[in-house]
Amino acid sequence: MDTLVTHRPEDVGLCASRLSRIDRWMDDLVTSGKLPGVSVTIARRGRVAYQRCTGLSDIARQTPMSAETIVRIYSMTKPIAVVAALMLYEQGRFQLDDPISRFLPYFANQRVCIGGNRGKMDTAPALRDITFRDLMTHTSGLSYHFMFATLVDAAYRDQGIDFQTSDDSLGDLVERVAKIPLLAQPGAEWNYSIATDVLGYLVQVISGEDFGSFVEQRILAPLGMTDTHFVLPENKLPRFAANYVPSPEGLKLLDDPATSRYLLPGKIRSGGGGLLSTAGDYLAFGQMLLGGGAYGGVRLLGRKTVDLMTSNHLRGDMAAMGQPRFSESSYEGVGFGLGVSVTLDPARAQLIGSPGEYAWGGAASTAWWNDPAEEMSVVLLTQLTPSSTYPIRRELRVLSYQALTD
Repeated sequence: MDTLVTHRPEDVGLCASRLSRIDRWMDDLVTSGKLPGVSVTIARRGRVAYQRCTGLSDIARQTPMSAETIVRIYSMTKPIAVVAALMLYEQGRFQLDDPISRFLPYFANQRVCIGGNRGKMDTAPALRDITFRDLMTHTSGLSYHFMFATLVDAAYRDQGIDFQTSDDSLGDLVERVAKIPLLAQPGAEWNYSIATDVLGYLVQVISGEDFGSFVEQRILAPLGMTDTHFVLPENKLPRFAANYVPSPEGLKLLDDPATSRYLLPGKIRSGGGGLLSTAGDYLAFGQMLLGGGAYGGVRLLGRKTVDLMTSNHLRGDMAAMGQPRFSESSYEGVGFGLGVSVTLDPARAQLIGSPGEYAWGGAASTAWWNDPAEEMSVVLLTQLTPSSTYPIRRELRVLSYQALTD
């Protein structure tokens, strides 16, 4: 979406004066020094009812935050990568319960960590191979190097398994991953991981196209997401935000736009966290899913595929699958679909919202959710790592839903 045309909130069942409470919340986050800048976009029934930006996208250069600011969406890339895979699923190229070893034989007969130490990991045979569903639901037994919790993520650090910074090719890095034992038996636990990066490589292998090109040509271009990139074009550098971390002295620069890896042509196209985007672009993606796979006269997925994607695929909620909390949120009452969290019970989750709402966020405190029951889509953009620093996603949920009038 090149522009975000706003409509009267009352025309879509929202109260303008109640929405203005978001203004004060945003301003307080910036003036208190918690966030450099922030953007909030709320659409209902296919129309934008609220769009506001405040603060700076780059403190050193005094660049104002705007709707055109390009930010690192990190893990909000994951739902896009899953849509890419589901487009191939709709072509009959694989089934969700197919083992990925069908396409990547080196993932056959893996081992699972059951103890040991950094010097020698004790392992047992995997009871079955990882499936496509396991990758999409984060139940594959894979991990992330930054978890700092297990021998498996330590092995990832030791062996340089990082899809954001590695100079290896996507295929080479995925093949190295397969040699490291799994954190848990496939399908047994929910563990956030590099699974979506592996899925991105599977898209490449199955389609015969470079993963980045597949996403750009099959998803971004058809939806008009012209400011969403794995590698930032040089002419868009003035709109690229800086990324920060909190420190006792205030916000500290983590990634300078002028020297960011997002400018490097050789950067891995990471399905797990590699994209840059804008408020309007990501809203277009959200509207496509809310529209049952279609947006702006273009259909990417069938309605039943979107229904499957946004249904809970876990045995109960995420807490029952070994993940009681993640980022700043409790996962009681929250399940997981294919690439998205799914609200099962707002009361158990202690989150205002609706059953069936689906969502995901990014490491730099960005967030997005769709609520089919309310025909509502919300996009929150800022650039502060880690996302667990402040409970801004929970706060915005309250401020968004309290403005509903019908």
